[in-house]
Amino acid sequence: CSSLFASRQWYIRNGGRDAARREKLIERGREMNWYPSFMRSRYENWVEGLNGDWLISRQRFFGVPFPVWYPLDAEGEPDYENPILPSEDMLPVDPASQAAPGYTEDQRGVAGGFIADPDVLDTWATSSLTPQIATGWGVDPDLHAKTFPMDLRPQGHDIIRTWLFSTAVRAETLASSVPWYNTALSGWILDPDRKKMSKSKGNVVVPNEVLEKYGSDAVRYWAASARLGADTAYDEGQMKIGRRLAIKLLNASKFVLNLGATEKSVITSQAQGRVLINALDRSLLARLAYLIEEATAAFEKYEYARALQICESFFWSFTDDFVELIKDRAYGARGEQEQASVLAALATTLDALLRLFAPFLPFVTEEIWSWWRAGSVHRAEWPQALPILEGTLLAEYSAQNPTAGISAQWVLADADPAQIESLKQILPDVAEALGGLRKAKSDAKVKQRTEVESATIAAPQAQLDRIAAGMADLKAAGNARELSLVAAEGELEVRDVVLVVEEAAE
Repeated sequence: CSSLFASRQWYIRNGGRDAARREKLIERGREMNWYPSFMRSRYENWVEGLNGDWLISRQRFFGVPFPVWYPLDAEGEPDYENPILPSEDMLPVDPASQAAPGYTEDQRGVAGGFIADPDVLDTWATSSLTPQIATGWGVDPDLHAKTFPMDLRPQGHDIIRTWLFSTAVRAETLASSVPWYNTALSGWILDPDRKKMSKSKGNVVVPNEVLEKYGSDAVRYWAASARLGADTAYDEGQMKIGRRLAIKLLNASKFVLNLGATEKSVITSQAQGRVLINALDRSLLARLAYLIEEATAAFEKYEYARALQICESFFWSFTDDFVELIKDRAYGARGEQEQASVLAALATTLDALLRLFAPFLPFVTEEIWSWWRAGSVHRAEWPQALPILEGTLLAEYSAQNPTAGISAQWVLADADPAQIESLKQILPDVAEALGGLRKAKSDAKVKQRTEVESATIAAPQAQLDRIAAGMADLKAAGNARELSLVAAEGELEVRDVVLVVEEAAE
């Protein structure tokens, strides 16, 4: 049989019995930025559904004790109405092993002496003080004033009602404040059958095994692919993709640096932009500037999965399209000025990509950074789009107006958005034309180095104009003698391809 009995407990007012306090805690929740935003409703639903205060005392052996003693009367009964509290300079205190102020240890538990409070704090009652503890509350007032409230709390969505709410209660109680300004809520990691991982089910994964198999960067890549608030299935396929990306970044970086790209080649000012004499190089950097803007905006909204996705998409276009198109110039076949232009584009792009990828692939980016830059990529400034875009537009204007002494600010002020979009589109259009030439060779079952005697590219006039800007690189990459441009409606088409098969077969 069992019996019930009442005992003294500790509580914190949490709004369960106080409508005004409940509304204040809801208000604090609305002062925070929630990522994703719909998670705030879970917090509010929890607060609105409370019907009692927060019981924070536990009858356990382990835990943080309440720093309280009680005097014992002449009969040895505790006087709960007159607790003995430590002074602030005595904290932290364990009342079970330290005597109450004004008493000696031999007076513990005897009439006229004292007794320690027997309870310990609930787990959430102690962990709810993490923002205060981390910011030096009661220890370093200057640090605490500068850093509290904190900027971000990342945590799982399943403990909104416990850890997040309890921390909000403590911050409101102690400082009439929010504990942080932003909260990022992740989902669960599920097994391949989309069931929650659990030791009892035997479907957990030991981290060190996958780290050894795929590497830390690959595992981090998989983790960073998960969106906030969404449950994610464990997927080694994603880790394989992450490993492939890391290896490709290593190899592409080696190629760029072996060509002669250096730190001095990176465009960081308007004047350096004048080296960009090739339209394809300017197109790449215009696209890079917009990538930086988009990735930065995504990070500011804690959409790190989107930032990774757009950076990765740009990177594969950079390696598969741009690098393939510019090899002729990069090796100096078209003169020093053309080579300097392409090296500036390559170095600037590599510099920015390493910084953009650093949060996702910290080890491989640090290794590559050490090959050509001082310090750590993780202490380098975040890339800035404006210097790159200024340099690109200045070079574009200079190419069209060689005698005009115009500054980049004027170019930006007068820039037509449609012209910028057209500049950005040069690279993908030229790459699409190259893809058509390569497809023709594949269909003819000849090697890609086979020379094209002649071919016709049919596309809308605007697209042909952009392809014409990169014609020299297209011919070199496609090994083509003559390419004709014909205006036509619809999608780009490469036709009437004549191959010099006899020469290629030697």
